[in-house]
Amino acid sequence: MHGLLPDLLAIVLALLAGLVVRAVHLPPLVGFLAAGFLLHALGGTRTPLLTEFAELGITLLLFTIGLKLRPASLLMPQIWGVGALHMILVTALGSGFLFLLAMAGFGRIAGLSTEAVVLLGFALSFSSTVFAIKALEEQGETSSLYARIAIGVLIVQDLAAVLYLAASGGKLPSVWALGLLLLIPMRPVLHRVLAWSGRGELQVLFGLTIALGGAWICEQLGVKGDLGALLLGALLAGSPRTADLARQLTAFKDLFLVGFFMGIGLSAPLSLESLGLAALVLLLVPVKTLLFFLLFLRFHLRARTAFMAALALANISEFGLIVLSIGARDGVIGSEWMVVMALALSMSFIIAAPLNAHAHAFYSRWRGWLHRWERPGRIPEEADIDPGDVQIIVFGMGRVGTGAYDAMRNRFGRAVLGVDVDERKVARHQAEGRHVIRGSATDPDFRERVHLDLRRISVIMLALPSAEEMRIATQLLRQAGYRGRITATAHYEEEEGLLRDAGVDEVYNFYAEAGTGFADTVCARLLCDLPEQEQGKT
Repeated sequence: MHGLLPDLLAIVLALLAGLVVRAVHLPPLVGFLAAGFLLHALGGTRTPLLTEFAELGITLLLFTIGLKLRPASLLMPQIWGVGALHMILVTALGSGFLFLLAMAGFGRIAGLSTEAVVLLGFALSFSSTVFAIKALEEQGETSSLYARIAIGVLIVQDLAAVLYLAASGGKLPSVWALGLLLLIPMRPVLHRVLAWSGRGELQVLFGLTIALGGAWICEQLGVKGDLGALLLGALLAGSPRTADLARQLTAFKDLFLVGFFMGIGLSAPLSLESLGLAALVLLLVPVKTLLFFLLFLRFHLRARTAFMAALALANISEFGLIVLSIGARDGVIGSEWMVVMALALSMSFIIAAPLNAHAHAFYSRWRGWLHRWERPGRIPEEADIDPGDVQIIVFGMGRVGTGAYDAMRNRFGRAVLGVDVDERKVARHQAEGRHVIRGSATDPDFRERVHLDLRRISVIMLALPSAEEMRIATQLLRQAGYRGRITATAHYEEEEGLLRDAGVDEVYNFYAEAGTGFADTVCARLLCDLPEQEQGKT
């Protein structure tokens, strides 16, 4: 029990730090980073348990990314083109910036070799997969177009990192790694076993077995285990049960990632020199972000899509640490730069967290200026849409939204419109005969792109993944001059007040209303022949 005390103290400190930062409306991961630095200052070190948590968290994160991966989407020029061009340009710009500082005799940078400077520039070109996915999940927008583009760019970067590790001798795949190609014909078998596992603990065990077991096998074959988890997740993608599996693994993934974020803080002592160098390196992040925005626009994305995707990528990556660790092992760069990179990475997370949390508000504020940078032409996913004569809109076509849409459609016919950000959901609903289009309730430009006259809309129903999304959507609708009725769903009592304060007229609480709905159904279908007084006795 005494051996577990350091881990217990770390978990308690992470909890307290997470609660503190949440109180000031920052994501908990900022608190986990701060807890790691505080533990290091108090003499703490990375324990085997926290290290194991970090590795498991990253493996499960990449596995769940794979579950949502559509290989065809990587063929979009907005993904592979922007990803490749951005890495080349940032490596060149970052190296040039560091060369100038070295020529000026700036501190520790002055002693760097040309190879070390280029390696640092390359390491700084990556954006964090862990941070971006976590931020997108907290906003409930992992299926949106901008999120899919950002995730695609991250995958391109991850593949570039794997190629570098192989070329540098960091991880040479075994000839037996070619045997992994045999997994492709096994895809239908994996889908069938996933279906047999149901939706309970067997499904969780199946997911853990595939993710962790597959990562271990890939490691034995000389392929990075995290990449193996990503590829195995991609093999399962497309099954009707993958969404359930991803949901089941979310709690495990979030728990284990606490170890990753704390581990960053625990690996970096806070010396003034290292902090100064990290702050200097951090100056490249705004350049990276602006470059992402301009490249996305160059590839004909709308200003909002380009802006949101660029913000999701506005950070420094943990892959940069991996790249530098190989350089330090080969003697190209000193190990002290690992500390500088860890600090810069942590600082970029702390700055990027509130930026991503308030991204919708920032876009609304700067919308006019951002639109000036747009280029003519639109990709098919962002083309204008004419929905016809619409009086009722349902935002969010998941299970609840679909049920609400069908009920309204039975009463009001084609006057009902469904809207969802997920391309596959929209295609499925359209194939089933529903009047559904692709769009986002938190997009201020949605009304213009879809040519909606808000004066003709009687009711807007919000069935989005998070209360924060519905709050933002309500505020945007009210600011746009919508005076009709807005209804929304809630899971918890505290969400009801948040939504009503934003301007929602009626809130449907799942848990509070479920019992009433259940009783009404029983009365209507099973007790309809009983006199009312007998029903009361029953």
